[in-house]
Amino acid sequence: MSEKLAGEPVPFGQKLAASQAFSILFREGMALVEETAAYLDGDGRTDAKKLERAAALSYATESMRLTTRLMQIASWLLLHRAVNEGEMTLAQASKEKKKVRLVSGEPVDARTLAMLPDRLGGLIERSRLLQDKVRRLDATIHAPVPEHPLAPNPLDRHLGLLRAAFERTDA
Repeated sequence: MSEKLAGEPVPFGQKLAASQAFSILFREGMALVEETAAYLDGDGRTDAKKLERAAALSYATESMRLTTRLMQIASWLLLHRAVNEGEMTLAQASKEKKKVRLVSGEPVDARTLAMLPDRLGGLIERSRLLQDKVRRLDATIHAPVPEHPLAPNPLDRHLGLLRAAFERTDA
């Protein structure tokens, strides 16, 4: 057993950032960004032109909120991918992520949502769910690592005795 493992906390957050779960979340997030951009630049324009004035204003407002939310999520995902690829440390990402706003915004009013095209409403809902996942992962990855284990390892004493027995030198 190495000295490093004895009594030191495992950097769980760093391992989680490099996990399969992160990879799946990254792909999901980037796919949602692409899908949203394609909708807003294509069918969304057509859908928006069909709306009445109040609904069109809501469409514009909610599509901007959606775009902003997704850009913040994409920024966070790209930062942590850079950590996974060794382009930056987790500490550097922690500093940079302060520029990323992952706070949940105001929920969309049900009446406003009802005025919007179904596809936009679906994208909004999916983006909010993705944001919640990213916020939970962020809290886990960037949770402070305790300097000392919460409870002493019951094997530390025995490991110390074994280490001492094998490191003895007879002079």
